[in-house]
Amino acid sequence: MFYLPLKIKFAVFGSFVFSIILLTGCAGGDIQREMPVFAYPSPPDKVRFYYERSIHSSFDVKEITASDKLRAFATGTLGTATGLGKPWGVAVFQGRIYVTDTLKRSVLMFDVPGKKFKIFGTEGPGALRKPIGIATSPTGEVYVADNTAKRIIVFDKDGNFLRAFGNSSILKRPSGVAVSPDGRHAYVIDTGGIDTQEHHLYIFNAQTGDLERTIGTRGKQEGEFNLAMQVATAKDGTVYVTDSGNFRVQAFSADGSFKMAFGQVGRKRGNFSRPKGIATDPDGNIYVVDASFGNFQIFNDKAQLLMFIGERGERNMPGRYMLPAGIAVDEDGRIYIVDQFHRKVDIFRPASVETDKGYLGGEHLPKKK
Repeated sequence: MFYLPLKIKFAVFGSFVFSIILLTGCAGGDIQREMPVFAYPSPPDKVRFYYERSIHSSFDVKEITASDKLRAFATGTLGTATGLGKPWGVAVFQGRIYVTDTLKRSVLMFDVPGKKFKIFGTEGPGALRKPIGIATSPTGEVYVADNTAKRIIVFDKDGNFLRAFGNSSILKRPSGVAVSPDGRHAYVIDTGGIDTQEHHLYIFNAQTGDLERTIGTRGKQEGEFNLAMQVATAKDGTVYVTDSGNFRVQAFSADGSFKMAFGQVGRKRGNFSRPKGIATDPDGNIYVVDASFGNFQIFNDKAQLLMFIGERGERNMPGRYMLPAGIAVDEDGRIYIVDQFHRKVDIFRPASVETDKGYLGGEHLPKKK
């Protein structure tokens, strides 16, 4: 755990940019090219994360084939990339990045180690209308909260439809979904609206789709919600909810019992202005996206602020966000954050993980004989 004392001013947790000089061989000799490196937090504090890469389109992961090279030779282009339209949520499983896109009404899958790209949820019984929240189960099933269809659709890791549960008699505006660490329960956030008291956290049986418990109503007391947005589960079974209209995060036990709440409206460290996405990492730390701040803050499981990454910026560059939304943390601690304005997913790597390690680094790919 990397707790940084809260007495340190909020501003020190910004990025530090330095350069690596690369020597590139060419006919005229070696040339020097500077590659910017974004590190977080800024010195003199110990670096905890590095910006690693961004995902904008299929070209960011797709393998360049012989036919692609032939097309490029004939036409001068590799063809048309499939880019993100209006991305919202993100989930990850063993190097596969799943992004919900409300404009394309689908899920875009970027298989980084496999160098493959796929769109699913566009037709058939799993057709999506307004996918927002997304989560993966321990076995790789993909759960999608469809805000307009008012149901949860489940796909396998390749994007094939498996089942769906929930309907308009239960769900009004489902916007977030998470799966318990044992895969038995699905937690669904129903955002509700300003004209209804139905602001709930639902617990479903993840396999049968049976509703097991309804938690909360509209309000500001413990266990109540006001336009809650997203939900995430931790390794110990704790369920975290971004209670956006109350400017806080609420934590519940696996059975839905209230545990604690933290945060309040404000612009100081640890405050919230417009909290949206939420995720947890293998160490139990909590990551909260704030659309007004243009960043995500990291807390430990005691709700103590550790650091934040990002800032508002109209220029598309690493760590700059205008409409950040979903966030996920993978098995190796890499962070994935979606920005709707810049139509991207930024990826940050823990300083303790080398670029070629973990699922995204290809460490677990079968060895070539």
